[in-house]
Amino acid sequence: MNIKPETQNPEQKFLFVTGIGTEVGKTVCSAVLTKYFKADYWKPVQSGDLHHSDSMKITDWVGENAVSLPETYRFQLAASPHQSAFEENTVIDLNQFQIPETQNNLIIEGAGGLMVPLNDENFMIDLIEKLSIPVALVVRNYLGCINHSLLSILALYQKNKTGIFNS
Repeated sequence: MNIKPETQNPEQKFLFVTGIGTEVGKTVCSAVLTKYFKADYWKPVQSGDLHHSDSMKITDWVGENAVSLPETYRFQLAASPHQSAFEENTVIDLNQFQIPETQNNLIIEGAGGLMVPLNDENFMIDLIEKLSIPVALVVRNYLGCINHSLLSILALYQKNKTGIFNS
């Protein structure tokens, strides 16, 4: 299912930035890509750090022309999205996610890694599949990263989500 806005510019590009885990550099990579592609930025789910969210970091790092679109879900607790939602008596509904309308390129940053739960049935990779856009996988170098990277790549291939800006 492709849920890109109908008003999409034919030259417009979308990219989902995910990682092999949390704190691997997704936000830094998203900032670089946002600036390079003169894109807007969207983080569908923010769990914790609402006083200095990833959207705020992007705005700080990219500069005054940065456009960070509002998150679909924002939670106080810094935890996996399903846990943060549970603590706030909310259930994340995959059907609530729609790519925001913009005439610019759009960088979308996931929370955590591909298999981070959004609710009892869906994971971040299911959101990527729903959005039906290309993916960039961020990898940090640490002991075990080869295994985590290959497992993430395997999961993406199984969902047929590969490539950068080649939808």
